[in-house]
Amino acid sequence: MRSRPASVFSTTCSSTELFKEWFQAFAQAAGATLHVECLYGDNDHHIVESCFKALARALRDAMEIDPRKADAVPSTKGTLGGSL
Repeated sequence: MRSRPASVFSTTCSSTELFKEWFQAFAQAAGATLHVECLYGDNDHHIVESCFKALARALRDAMEIDPRKADAVPSTKGTLGGSL
């Protein structure tokens, strides 16, 4: 998470207004840079569902402690919080 949140959104979904707004609001509130892209699909429900599931899996992967580095700070910059 960072201090300059952003959202990039691209799907084949035809009714994306509220869907897109939710992801933008989430990125702002979380302070995250978020890229949502669904390359193909015919059913809007399944496209939306797959984007939410992908976000959940990405968040889990990002937050999970790596058992190989359990004593290390889980950050590519070596620190959590504070200003850079």
